[in-house]
Amino acid sequence: MADIATRVYNHKWKIDPIVRSLIDTDFYKLLMCQSVFRNSPDTTVTFSLINRSKDVRLADLVDEGELREQLDHVRSLSLTRGESTWLRGNTFYGKRQMFRPDFMEFLEGLRLPAYHLDKRDGQYELTFEGPWPQVMLWEIPALSILMELRSRAVLKDMGRFELQVLYARAMTRLWEKIQAMRALPDLRIADFGTRRRHSFLWQDWAVQAMIEGLGDRFTGTSNCLIAQRRDIEAIGTNAHELPMVRAALADGDAALRQAPYDVLADWHEEHDGNLRIILPDTYGTEGFLSGAPDWLAGWTGIRIDSGDPATGAETAIRWWQSRGEDPRAKLIIFSDGLDADKILALHRQFHGRVKVSFGWGTLLTNDFRGLVPGDGLAPFSLVCKAVAADGRPTVKLSDNPSKATGPAAEIDRYKRVFGVGTQQALAVTV
Repeated sequence: MADIATRVYNHKWKIDPIVRSLIDTDFYKLLMCQSVFRNSPDTTVTFSLINRSKDVRLADLVDEGELREQLDHVRSLSLTRGESTWLRGNTFYGKRQMFRPDFMEFLEGLRLPAYHLDKRDGQYELTFEGPWPQVMLWEIPALSILMELRSRAVLKDMGRFELQVLYARAMTRLWEKIQAMRALPDLRIADFGTRRRHSFLWQDWAVQAMIEGLGDRFTGTSNCLIAQRRDIEAIGTNAHELPMVRAALADGDAALRQAPYDVLADWHEEHDGNLRIILPDTYGTEGFLSGAPDWLAGWTGIRIDSGDPATGAETAIRWWQSRGEDPRAKLIIFSDGLDADKILALHRQFHGRVKVSFGWGTLLTNDFRGLVPGDGLAPFSLVCKAVAADGRPTVKLSDNPSKATGPAAEIDRYKRVFGVGTQQALAVTV
């Protein structure tokens, strides 16, 4: 096990680059990339960094030269032979050869495209534009780099013993959370923390702690590189990016309204009925479920990623019941802003009523709150979103209006088309 404090103190970035591999990314990005490669290879998409926590002035904290060095390093990466063999031959979700030969040939030849970096008002403007299957793979590395460079900026003047104490406190905090969850019956929990992790070494340590502390109740990690190295399951399905781009390309309100369902129809065909988890909140869960075709009710489950999670779960349960499905046979994955106390409460509320699972993200892999003066390591809300497709703006509404993205006029149009009424704004911390 790595001595993280010593590695940080003796840090040389070429030994510990922030992104170590093209598969140091989330599994869902590769699954989605294969679908995009098949269905929309020529669509031009723009991704942009969005810092929702304006008080964290990244351009003042993070040196531009260091940022460019790390971004340029990612552009030099390609799949190793071992990584390619793992993707080609491993079994994911019970299916061997999840990734088709033509997609693997594309991935094996891929180098990530150029980026554009600027500064404005204390923030970095970082964008990526190009063919969708290529630029989409920038999202997770870009976020990981900014998050870890911010951590390194805060830690750079700390002494050896100060770092040892800091990491000992963080380790103790995480272990106490794990111990609190041991008592939960039938717990299913995975690491979803790559995009806003404190560092790669810390995420890897957190995964090892979950393996030892929770055993088979820990179902795996979204991080492909860690899954490969630790011989555990790679976890993930799809995200908001697919309906956002499909909706942006829709001509007229009727096509716009149908776009999220068309995405899932393609997904169903792509995976032969496997990986059937609905992410319904891109344009509002209530409207999505009320207009959903009957065949979606037969899918395995739903992931709840915005709004009040208990409200979202109750909505899903009512929907399944209205479609003649038994909620006890369905899976609900909670994945928004989770920490141990929320996981405990949600498990107790819904265990036995549905199958309950958790994707634990930022507060698993980046909970250093209150551990340095000025709370300089507290996690913050940084995202990298598809903002345009073939020159058309994308929109995300979610079940929390604080997470909405896109031009104001388009947001209003999408609310009208998808029948989104009054929403409760919730604070976005991670």
